Amino acid sequence: MTQDARTLDETALGAALTRLPGWRRAGRAGRALEKTYRFADFRAALAFVNRVGELAERQQHHPDIAIHYSEVTLTLWSHDAGGVTARDVKLAEAIDAYCQPTTS
Repeated sequence: MTQDARTLDETALGAALTRLPGWRRAGRAGRALEKTYRFADFRAALAFVNRVGELAERQQHHPDIAIHYSEVTLTLWSHDAGGVTARDVKLAEAIDAYCQPTTS
């Protein structure tokens, strides 16, 4: 298993969350990262999801995405590792840097 595929320990996960504003632990036993974005309307939410999808394809690491009209919730976890890994943190950082929502 590569370094990026190992689940983060509590210290590393806590440090990552301090660098990821708005992201929080989610899922059973906090084994995922989650963030909800709010937009002006459905069209803006869908445009954001498309940008996230392009980024996820480039990284070959894909979030779970839930769209509720003008609200998008992204959930990241590495299924193969059974929790949050460096890949999830890297994708969360990239989403925040590249896919700025119109409102949050």
